[in-house]
Amino acid sequence: MPPRRRKTDPPRRRWPLVLLFAGGVLAGVALWAYAPTLPAELLAARYTSEHSTFVDVGGVRAHIRDYARDGTRGPDDADTIPLVLIHGSLGSLHMWEGWARELGPRMRLITVDLPGHGLTGAWPRDEYTIEAYTDFIEVLVDTLHLDRFVLIGHSMGGAVAWSFAATRPDRVSHLVLVDAAGYPRHGEAPLPIRLARMPVVGDIGIYFKPERLVRRSLEEVYADPAMVTPDRIKRYSELQRFPGNREATLQRARTQEPLDPTPLKRLDVPTLIIWGAKDRWVPVADAFRFQNDIKGAKLEIFQNLGHNPMEEDPKATAAAVAAFLASTPPRRIVLPRAPPAESVPSDPTAVLPAVIPEKD
Repeated sequence: MPPRRRKTDPPRRRWPLVLLFAGGVLAGVALWAYAPTLPAELLAARYTSEHSTFVDVGGVRAHIRDYARDGTRGPDDADTIPLVLIHGSLGSLHMWEGWARELGPRMRLITVDLPGHGLTGAWPRDEYTIEAYTDFIEVLVDTLHLDRFVLIGHSMGGAVAWSFAATRPDRVSHLVLVDAAGYPRHGEAPLPIRLARMPVVGDIGIYFKPERLVRRSLEEVYADPAMVTPDRIKRYSELQRFPGNREATLQRARTQEPLDPTPLKRLDVPTLIIWGAKDRWVPVADAFRFQNDIKGAKLEIFQNLGHNPMEEDPKATAAAVAAFLASTPPRRIVLPRAPPAESVPSDPTAVLPAVIPEKD
């Protein structure tokens, strides 16, 4: 009789332990990577200056900086034409500090954090498209009682600037576009935009620590690696964690439609185009497209600068703006003729009809 074979013990089920371990690792990573929203008061204390103020613009508490010329003249001087400066996506008004130092002693500069950026946060309209930002700028300048002004925009803010000038040309004396958005993008979108557009990943990812993505983005933005400083990374990262900003960024990435550059051909505003030849986000070829599409536009290309030329070389780029404004008179605005004096009632309390009828 052959010897009896020993019955082997069934393998122990280890998959529950594996799942438990994997879940613990994921939970640990999530807790390590999670970056909660920072208090608005804390960030305001860190990132405001003596020029900062907060104004109600369409229901949002907007952070602006108003640099009055030479520090002594008031902001309402008739001979001081204001410059309104609009930053790009994921930026803030801090991007214009170099120009404020260079141009502030001679001109009045007004910088603003767009809704969903900087210290402004979300706004009741809950839209973050180019069209919505264009309306925001209109409410802003109305709130500040600016009838006519120079409008300057960088990147996404450039698209806001030329959209405003195309639809409200009577308000804009000069237009300055700095590495502006305007034409369909070829190739992949920047990594933060691609991640934001991914279902689930975008919804969860916006709450992770942004420092690594910020560093990578800044390394692409600047031609000079020395611009990617710890302080700059910290500022960008912390302002993204201002209440409402991350949710606004996600919504903007998912709702902004491709821009239609057709209105550029109708622009009749003195325009200066500034571009960094080493821009890796918006190709320098777009600078020539803007120059070709906008009647009479002037172009200044800076060979050694990247996507943010006003930060990398504020002195040279601000000098280009000052020379442009000094040498280029604004277009004349033809106002409608006033009605004949005899058709206006002499009684100052009388209410004029919407259309004054002609005499028989």
